[in-house]
Amino acid sequence: MTGEAVRTPSEAEWLRVTEFLNAERHGLAVRAAADYPPGLRVAGTPLLAPPAWRLPAPVPLERLRLEFRPAAPAPQAPDLAALAPYALPERAGGGRYRRYTDVVAALTPPSVFENRPVYRLIEADLAGQANGPRLVFGRGRFFDGADAGGAAGHEYAAARLGVTAGCPYRAALGGPVALGRRCAPVAASALTLRHDKRTGTATFPLHYRAPGKVSHAGGLYQVIPVGVFQPSGEAPWNEANDFSLWRGLLREYAEELLGADEDHGSERAPIDYGRWPLAKAMTDGLADGTVRAWCLGLGADPLTFALDLLAVVVIDAPRYDDLFGDTVEDNAEGRVIKPRLFDAPAVTALLAGAPLQAAAAALLTLALAHRGTLLAG
Repeated sequence: MTGEAVRTPSEAEWLRVTEFLNAERHGLAVRAAADYPPGLRVAGTPLLAPPAWRLPAPVPLERLRLEFRPAAPAPQAPDLAALAPYALPERAGGGRYRRYTDVVAALTPPSVFENRPVYRLIEADLAGQANGPRLVFGRGRFFDGADAGGAAGHEYAAARLGVTAGCPYRAALGGPVALGRRCAPVAASALTLRHDKRTGTATFPLHYRAPGKVSHAGGLYQVIPVGVFQPSGEAPWNEANDFSLWRGLLREYAEELLGADEDHGSERAPIDYGRWPLAKAMTDGLADGTVRAWCLGLGADPLTFALDLLAVVVIDAPRYDDLFGDTVEDNAEGRVIKPRLFDAPAVTALLAGAPLQAAAAALLTLALAHRGTLLAG
């Protein structure tokens, strides 16, 4: 028919599975989490984490020790084509797609889908007592992570639909903790609290991740901001200049809450975080105590094994209003949900009634448990 793409039967099947995955993503994640021992689940939520990825109490974000190993060997990824050929359908012109991200780009491309460099997690020990919490990164590319995680989620959905009898590819990946078998980018996910010291209350916004705009967790609610830990561009100077969880979050605050463009000009020169007004104001806030940034742990999504560093950024009300008083309602990845009270009734209702991303559920649960510490600054 004129104007309609001709799909092969296996492309049509891939689209059917993907439609089911997107429509049932929250329920599938909850079911996938139930496949793992209860002790692996963070605070009773679907997010998964071994003991080494957990913290007994919030730790200032600046205390996380980051190491970069640019020469770290590439992970030994399992063969998707051999284990899960249904994730790589046949093309109309003949032959199969070679990568899962090739299929996404051809059949269901999100509005933001670029194969940018990332810092790939290769070791994590947040519970280390001797030298403090530590994260070790190597080089990676975004599509390498999406090839593994996207295919893992697709295979799980395919199994639920009866397309396959099991999940051999997920088994070969070794589960959420096996960092040596996949490229494992980390998203820094920050619950942002506007703290009114005068009333003793705090509020927080949320982010609805719109299907069709994002390549991961479309249709779910997440804290804001969230961003993959990565250099701001391809230019070689960015790799060192942007190797900071705080600097990565600053870029996400500009993009997700203020609607700024992702292009920070870093292909021409490194970002000058000391002269950028938003970055300077937020970093000055860390120095004078009007901004506090915490880490609560690290976890993996049970469906796609995507990693989230759980962060909380507390901003005193006057500084918050000065910086984010004109928060956008929509951004490149979805819709910004107006702030709600950060208290037990509001969080409990949200956990029970909204399709939250696993990281958001864990972060809100942990943050509520540590509310006194987080708001005591």
